[in-house]
Amino acid sequence: MKKILVIEDTLEVRENIVEILELDGYEVVAAENGKIGVTLAVAEKPDLILCDVMMPELDGFGVLKILSKQKDTFTIPFIFLTAKAEKADFRKGMGLGADDYITKPFDHVELLEAIESRLLKSENLKATGPGEENLQRFFSKAKAQEELEKLTLDTEIRTLKAGDKIYEEGHNARWLYYVVSGKVKIHQINEFGKELIVQIYTQDNFFGYYPLLKSSAYINNATTLENTTLRLIPKEDFKILLFNNRDFAAQFIKMIANEAESNEQLLIDLAYSSVRKKTANALLKMAQNSNSTLPPISFSASRDNLAEIAGIAKETLIRTLGDFKSEGLIKVEGNQCIILSIEALQNMPQ
Repeated sequence: MKKILVIEDTLEVRENIVEILELDGYEVVAAENGKIGVTLAVAEKPDLILCDVMMPELDGFGVLKILSKQKDTFTIPFIFLTAKAEKADFRKGMGLGADDYITKPFDHVELLEAIESRLLKSENLKATGPGEENLQRFFSKAKAQEELEKLTLDTEIRTLKAGDKIYEEGHNARWLYYVVSGKVKIHQINEFGKELIVQIYTQDNFFGYYPLLKSSAYINNATTLENTTLRLIPKEDFKILLFNNRDFAAQFIKMIANEAESNEQLLIDLAYSSVRKKTANALLKMAQNSNSTLPPISFSASRDNLAEIAGIAKETLIRTLGDFKSEGLIKVEGNQCIILSIEALQNMPQ
């Protein structure tokens, strides 16, 4: 039985939608505002989300933006429900990654057809999509469609130790990388040898696709942060999927958009944020790669890596971590960091 999360602040509308969906055989979870909806989405992991746009506490755009940044929820099909039909709302919703947009009032047939369509596309993507256990079938199907039998069906598995280099700046790009397990940092080194970490990738993440799209050399470096297993996907296979499988392309567009937004925020933080804000953002970035979404959130990171993420000196980072510890925001045990108040870090003044 498919599970659907309904986020709608109007009681009568919410109850009507729940009744329609339950009569059609769906399991339904309901939330009366966006904040509760985000919490339920993370906890329940529904197969699809129906979300009103105009709500108190947190509107639908905010809900989608939060969920699209979390690895456990960013692939869940998302349909907006709204009484507003202005083009600006459509553009904003779809630009954030919504899968569909239904304008109120709607009849039950329209609602159910939209849900069935999105669930079917989601199932097709899962059946062939970029989960480790399905990668082989994913590539096999794409190649069968194009009748490119000359390409190998096997993709290389590579196991690396912590600190191993994956690629270096200036090298030609040959592979799309998929993290089976472990953790990878993407970093740049300036002429004085100072390092800045721009991205961290963990299990189920793809990386290395920008130079493949541009047919250019790498402009940064990739190194493992811990023992890591990677699947190396030939660039020819990647391009077949990107240009011939719409669902795969849509997922990568979302991924690239989220990463571009993250990089833009990183540049703003480096230019204008205080040391405390930079340190807080570095901790939050590491916390995003944790399996937990609610405090206490624990992760392992060296002082060097945290300083490189924050873009500050190691000594400055250590002093700031000490301040956070004395303020009860975090605990530090060796390389293990435990966030006790994620809200305080998020609201750290600039």
